Amino acid sequence: MFNNIAKKYDFLNHVLSMGIDKLWRKKAVKLLKPLQPKKILDIATGTGDFALANLKLNPDKVVGIDISTEMLAVGREKIAKKNLSHKIELLEGDSENIQFEENTFDAITVAFGVRNFENLEKGLSEMNRVVRPGGKVVVLEFSKPRKFPIKQIYNFYFFRILPFWGKMVSKDASAYTYLPESVDAFPDGADFLKIYEDCGFTDTKQIKLSFGIASIYIGTKPIQ
Repeated sequence: MFNNIAKKYDFLNHVLSMGIDKLWRKKAVKLLKPLQPKKILDIATGTGDFALANLKLNPDKVVGIDISTEMLAVGREKIAKKNLSHKIELLEGDSENIQFEENTFDAITVAFGVRNFENLEKGLSEMNRVVRPGGKVVVLEFSKPRKFPIKQIYNFYFFRILPFWGKMVSKDASAYTYLPESVDAFPDGADFLKIYEDCGFTDTKQIKLSFGIASIYIGTKPIQ
């Protein structure tokens, strides 16, 4: 599915979110600034937007992994055009079986990816394994607003407008029907924080964005 929509993915992301997804990424990246991470892993990197945003932290290296070969191809082309291939490396990789050794990265980022994990706990446990003690994981993900009238507007847009335009532009009916369905099924808020903690993270926190349309979840691997 993601291979099918790869070439239209960036366009649809920015247009259907009215560009607000860029602001969400910037806010997520700022949370890592005090850590000054030098080696960052971006999981479910897709076309590399979050990997590129991480360069604001001035790391030595950003590595992005994804299972979609077509999304990675688009991302590599984008990075090459910006002459940033020496700073960002995109690799094929499974977020639930990460190919790196324990304690490899100072920080990990994930944008709109964890809800696609087949096994959420396994994916989060893998992040805990490859981030160093004291390192942080920042997850940016859609959540479900609960207050009137944002909840009603959001549901109408997400379940009616977005699938229609997503299908029209991408020519893939399943992708933008899957999106609202996957968000609806995702354990957001306190439910996600509980899973986060069960997978070994401490100092967990949710930061709601845009009236709860999306959330940033941050967690730290404890120093033992």
